[in-house]
Amino acid sequence: MPARSRWIALLLALAVAVLAGCSSGGSAADRNPGDTITEDEAQTLAGLLHRNYTAGGADFTITAPYAENTVLTLTGEMDFRAGIGRAQAVTSYGTGQPDDTRTLFFTKSDLWYGDVPGLTEAMAAAGRPGTTYLERPIASTQANGTASLVDVLVQLLPNLSQRADDDPRSFLERNYTWQGQRSVDGQLAVAYQTGTGATIVVSAETKMLLQYTTRLPDQTFEVTITLSDPGPRTITVPGEAETALASDYPQVAAELGF
Repeated sequence: MPARSRWIALLLALAVAVLAGCSSGGSAADRNPGDTITEDEAQTLAGLLHRNYTAGGADFTITAPYAENTVLTLTGEMDFRAGIGRAQAVTSYGTGQPDDTRTLFFTKSDLWYGDVPGLTEAMAAAGRPGTTYLERPIASTQANGTASLVDVLVQLLPNLSQRADDDPRSFLERNYTWQGQRSVDGQLAVAYQTGTGATIVVSAETKMLLQYTTRLPDQTFEVTITLSDPGPRTITVPGEAETALASDYPQVAAELGF
């Protein structure tokens, strides 16, 4: 066989071998949404939260369309190792009403509110001039027995990080399924669904968590968390000079909706 023909034959053989390898490995073309995840995918999911911890932190956006024409959006950054975050919380209304904007800082146990109209003036009248933040503990329920949406959302973020991998077998046992490929912020990603119906979207290249969507208990809307730009973060919560405890000023807190 002439040299040129031998090269063509070799290239064709290699192409066939590559295609066969992709097919036997379960390419996207060979699968249907709802198919059970593979052992390799279970390994990827098992290390997902630990990779967030290893990266150190990330930027995030959380959207919660909790009422008709009304969306609460938190945009900020999270230090996954220290469990500290900060965000701008914007409530947007589809009725022409101006957006409501707050600045938040949070840890796993406490929440700081800033940019609250009338706060500085009310605190000055109460004998605490220069106060720009009110701090209170994060609570899962309010006095009337309902959950505060902001409290629920900021509690979701620290739970996206942990110090060690999970056991891959648990993902195979809890009915996780493959849901196909998609693009998130221009990145090719793979989507999975948990046994409870939440959606996890993972970067096909870096294996980092890109998006998490879940329905909150007893609610009809879904919350979507999108992560980007993973890497170390250093976030400092407001200091004592600019912060007052909401519990120390109950009248001001009640007047301002705390």
